[in-house]
Amino acid sequence: MTSILLVEDDPWLAELEASVLTDAGYEVTHAPHAPSAIAKIDENQPDVIILDVLLTGSTAFALLHELQSYGDTKDVPIILCTNMAENLKLEELKTYGVRRIIDKTIMHPDDLIAAINEVLL
Repeated sequence: MTSILLVEDDPWLAELEASVLTDAGYEVTHAPHAPSAIAKIDENQPDVIILDVLLTGSTAFALLHELQSYGDTKDVPIILCTNMAENLKLEELKTYGVRRIIDKTIMHPDDLIAAINEVLL
């Protein structure tokens, strides 16, 4: 079973996204912030990380930088799911393992499933 780490600090959105992903057959672990995400990754490395950019206490960029500094996590595909999508360029973030950027302001829950399927090809 494909494992997903969902890093989202909005409890309502995290619950909705986790439910959609679980219903689609994924094993989902939730982390509300970057330190929690690192702890969860240390316990069980996910197949894909879905990451909000603006997290409580830290941004996703600190986490992206840390993930790239370790050999075992630098190849985990990352999907950014953010309200800041229009300000980000995928080409500039690919070196951090980012494979897709989803705009939260216009996304549908199924967009997460499509993005996961795309990055796992």
